[in-house]
Amino acid sequence: MIQIEGVRKGFRGKEVLRGVDIEIADGESLVIIGRSGCGKSVLLKQIIGLLKPDSGRILVNGSDVTRLDKRRLSEMRKRFGMLFQGAALFDSMTVKENIALALREHTKTPEAEITKIVAERLSWVGLDGVEALKPAALSGGMKKRVGLARALAMNPEIMLYDEPTTGLDPVSGDMINDLIVELREKLKVTSIAVTHDMRSAYKIADSIAMLHEGKVIFRGTVQETQQTDNPIVKNFVTGEGWGGSPDR
Repeated sequence: MIQIEGVRKGFRGKEVLRGVDIEIADGESLVIIGRSGCGKSVLLKQIIGLLKPDSGRILVNGSDVTRLDKRRLSEMRKRFGMLFQGAALFDSMTVKENIALALREHTKTPEAEITKIVAERLSWVGLDGVEALKPAALSGGMKKRVGLARALAMNPEIMLYDEPTTGLDPVSGDMINDLIVELREKLKVTSIAVTHDMRSAYKIADSIAMLHEGKVIFRGTVQETQQTDNPIVKNFVTGEGWGGSPDR
């Protein structure tokens, strides 16, 4: 489904990604872990074309995202759903308006059908009947679930999650994890999540990759991640300190 080949990216002379290579199979759930500032979110934004790498390729079903013109990139993005770290809801819009935005902007779906789709997606995330509320009336966990409902509005083939449990209490965070697993199994989507929350990673992943100093230094199953002898990975997943240099 997705091939990332030799991707490099820097900002103001500081190289963040230094040759990233990852393959994600159709239907796979990959979780990318790593310390803050290691480039996890940067990589996610490059996959969807919000940022362009300095070099390398990102192929989605054979099409190089880095070479698409504006029109073709817009078409490609319709295949993606993305849950942003802070949910990224528009404060001036109601829940319904937030979820319906892409349908209204990019399709000719009748309004009655949009209303039905919004209600269905909210039902999927356990939030029936909140269409008229504004984001200010929602808790952090509810905002994340509305963000997830919005990401699912266009029936995506690929879901991207940027720190899906950040800022949530353990109960709300686990609810989001359960939803990610449930929706993946229900919709058969390919999923990529970036997180430093190992509880979340273990729950939602088929495989886990670790970014360190701009490169993928490990890739394995949940069990392999838990049992690895790689000292950098082991110290990260157990929360222990280590004496290495900080991530770039």
